[in-house]
Amino acid sequence: MTDRLAELSAQGVAVWLDDLSRVRLTSGSLDKLRTDQHVVGVTTNPSIFQKALSDADAYDEQLRDLALQGVTVEEAVRLMTAKDVRWATDIFRPAYDASNGIDGRVSIEVDPRKAHETESTVAEAKTLWWLVDRPNLYIKIPATLAGLPAITQVLAAGISVNVTLIFSVERYQAVMDAFLDGLEQAKANGHDLSKIGSVASFFVSRVDSEVDKRLDKIGSDEAKALKGKAAIANARLAYEAYAEVFGGDRWKALAGAGAHPQRPLWASTGTKNPEFLDTIYVEELIAPGTVNTMPEPVIFAYEDHGTTRGDTITGNFADAHQVFTDLAAVGIDLTDVFKVLEDEGVEKFEASWNELLEGVTKSLKAAASGAKNPSDAA
Repeated sequence: MTDRLAELSAQGVAVWLDDLSRVRLTSGSLDKLRTDQHVVGVTTNPSIFQKALSDADAYDEQLRDLALQGVTVEEAVRLMTAKDVRWATDIFRPAYDASNGIDGRVSIEVDPRKAHETESTVAEAKTLWWLVDRPNLYIKIPATLAGLPAITQVLAAGISVNVTLIFSVERYQAVMDAFLDGLEQAKANGHDLSKIGSVASFFVSRVDSEVDKRLDKIGSDEAKALKGKAAIANARLAYEAYAEVFGGDRWKALAGAGAHPQRPLWASTGTKNPEFLDTIYVEELIAPGTVNTMPEPVIFAYEDHGTTRGDTITGNFADAHQVFTDLAAVGIDLTDVFKVLEDEGVEKFEASWNELLEGVTKSLKAAASGAKNPSDAA
């Protein structure tokens, strides 16, 4: 039988899972994905944890302990999520060691309510790094304007970073600058650059969702012909920018000091349009030195029927530029598209975080009162 995920990995694409929960950890399903499906990393976000903590009673024992200690809801959330992430980093430590620190990484995100607060983001990043206390951890920081200097400061402190919520090539270039600044400062601060890792999470399917909605509104034949093309073109142009920056002299000086490049990570790779092939955002974004973080259904879909055709990015830069030219010609304002997506991304994660806090508040009350169901203590 063809091992399609092995073929994908052989092309230089690191397969990561975009999900985590206590149930995955206790059942062994996460470790099975590592051993059987070539998964070498995990990403999380506030929405993932909100779902994990609301769907399972696997957290009951820890909730009871936290309730007895009288911790705040924010402390409870931080401790529960940190436990999950620490557990996952231990599961993926073999992949970390085997790849010399490149893979085997697990991400935990700073409070999304601080997305526009640089110093608060830096402070929480340092706290999470200390709390989880594993070398194969990534601290996720959003690529907002306030997040950019935070990324530099956190890297300068020797902390590995997953930069999230990147939608435009322009912002991605600023992220790469922040990364280089951070590593240069880390070197000056005496940190071992070979121990510092980073990925830049470039969102994919959400771009098609927003652009295609606008193309439908325009309604012309030219507009309709461009549906489903924006996201892949956008990601390919991001990889073009990546190749240019990490082929430059500034990067070569850092590489000579032992630094690893900040890999582009394709996020939001589950198709939201049922008319699209369910593996399209994997098949069309294959190139060396990339990460594709997938929901579990996409992993199994690729294992079942994915097609690995070699590098599907670097030979298509000209076509990607043409797609952007054509989108502008039919009236798509891509600058506005990316602003809307960033604003919505932050808002969605904030909403999930608030739902998470609300749910944990009820669970703590239930645990403190001995009620079995959180609603009994509401």
